[in-house]
Order: sequence, then structure tokens, then C-alpha cells
Amino acid sequence: MEELEWFETDVLSGFVLARASAGLADGTIRGDVGHLDQIRTWFGRPLWDMEPADADAYFGKVLRGSPSGTRLARSQALTTYFMFLELRHKVELHRMTGRVVECPIDEMNRPRGAKDAQLRIPPTEPEVATLFTGWGGELATCRKFTPTARNYTASKLMSQVGLRVSEACKLDLDDIKWDLGRFGKLHVRHGKGARGSGPRERMVPLINGADRTLRWFIEDVWGQFDDDHTRPGAPLFPSERKNTDGSSRRVGDDALRNGLRDAAKAHLPGWGERLTPHVLRHFCASQLYGNGLDLLAIQEVLGHSWIATTMRYVNPRELHQTGEKPQVSSSRDGRDAFRSHYALAV
Repeated sequence: MEELEWFETDVLSGFVLARASAGLADGTIRGDVGHLDQIRTWFGRPLWDMEPADADAYFGKVLRGSPSGTRLARSQALTTYFMFLELRHKVELHRMTGRVVECPIDEMNRPRGAKDAQLRIPPTEPEVATLFTGWGGELATCRKFTPTARNYTASKLMSQVGLRVSEACKLDLDDIKWDLGRFGKLHVRHGKGARGSGPRERMVPLINGADRTLRWFIEDVWGQFDDDHTRPGAPLFPSERKNTDGSSRRVGDDALRNGLRDAAKAHLPGWGERLTPHVLRHFCASQLYGNGLDLLAIQEVLGHSWIATTMRYVNPRELHQTGEKPQVSSSRDGRDAFRSHYALAV
């Protein structure tokens, strides 16, 4: 028992240091530790012993009448703490206690608030396959091939590598770096910065079949927009409209959103208006996780500042149905295994 008590203290100290290393303000860290301390006091045992039923009792009874902000902050602190346990101490905990680290907060009991009012649970893999199969078949008969093919390609990239719609609109043709990595990479120069910090660049590997999607678009579609591929700043996804010098404008996010909405209504009517570019981003995160990519690598692909944000993007619905729990690793081994998997798949 004494060994576990010392271990619990050391784990909390490591949690504080890790959050400080991530750049969080002292006040924010103190707030998170305060939330954890109050949960620990009520629970009476180490937090890693908590199960969903315990979280149900705490948030459903003890905090039932508390302000939504308090419930959300306490839930987020607990979720982040379990993420830390899983990434840093799951092996030691299993050796010492026999327990497998698993967060007691899930999609059924996570406190809701204004920030979480619209929980984005993405469609299943077969549903997304149905959408793009139907949409791809439409390309052979549609009245306007080039804009339809452009919208199809942008949406497919959102589902394959998690691009934001704003990021897709701002990509240049030259942002495709075919010579980097095994499949090539996309240089996302206008990624979303944390808390208004400005654009946050990242390199996105063209995994998950994204390389094939882009090659088809560049070779068979892009030239039909009648633009000069050697022109600096030529957009990857052009608009049908032209600038005064005859060059193509960039597509707007409304055009991509509307294209996805219309395709969903036609080929996946059960989703219709609910299938947005951001829902495809959630789908991408869930698929990458289910295929064995660890959370830190998914964080890099999606361009999140905090891994707790990435965790909220992963929907474990299909994993719960199959009873599987993929290995989550913070090491390069997990990423290498994922790359090997896709080397065979593509």
C-alpha cells in the first residue's frame, strides 16, 4: 500500500510538470489539480481505480446541481489526467495493480454544456464508403464535372487526413510535396493556431489513400480549370471564377460545404445536413486510431495543440461493438507499424 501511495504522489507531480512543459499557466494547472483533488477526496481511492459507474455517480449525483462550467472543467481535468496515465504509466500500473488504464468519462456520461452541445459522432466506415462510391459514380454523368470532382476530392481528403475546410481552401498546388516521405506530404501553411496565436504550419503525410486521391485530381481534373500550373500561388482547389488577369481564384469554403451537403443528401440521406467537413475530420481521427495510429501521431496529423483535444475527436463506437482495444503508444514503433500497414494497403 505504501508503494502505491508514493507512486500516486509521483504520478501527480509528473502530471503537473508535463502540463507546465506544455506551456499551461500556473493558474490553469492549479485549477486542474484542484479538480482532481476534489474528485479524489470523494472517491477515497486512487483515481486510476475509477470506472464509468463511479463517474456516473459523481457527475450524476454529487455534481448534479453544480454549474455546467464546473462540471465541464472537472470532467476535462479527469480526462486529461487519464490521458497522462495511459501515455506515461499504463505499463507500471498494470504491473503494480493489474488494472488496464481506461478513462471513466465516455460519450455516455461526459457532462454537456454550451461547448459540447453538438457532439460530433461521425458516420461509420461503410457509410462513408457508400457516400464516396455514390459520389464517384455521379462524376460520370454530372452536368459540371470539374467543380463536382473538386468538391469530391477535397471532401475525400478531409476524411482521409483530417484537413479542415479552411485549410483545404488555402492550399496551393506547390504545397504537395511528392518527394517527402513514402507517400508524399501536404504542406498545410494555414493551420489553425491555438487561442488566436496565428497560423500553425504542419506537414501532413498522404496516408490512407490520400496520395491516390490527389494524383487522380491533379492528372485528370486540375488542368480543366484552365489555369497555369507553373504560376506561383496557383490554388490546389480552384474556383470556376477568374481573377482579372485570367487566373483561377481559390474555391470558397461555402462551395466545399455545399458540395458535401448535396452529395450527402443524394448518396447518404440518413445524414444529409449533419454531414459537415468537421464531422469528416472526426471520422478521420477515429479511423486512424482504429487502424493502429497512436494518439500523439493523430495529434500531429490533425494539427491539434493539445492531445486532450485529439482524444475528444476519437469515437470508439465501432471498437466497443467489436470488443477490441487497439494499442495506444507514444513511441515511434506505433507509427512505424501504422506506416507498414498502409504500405501494404496502398
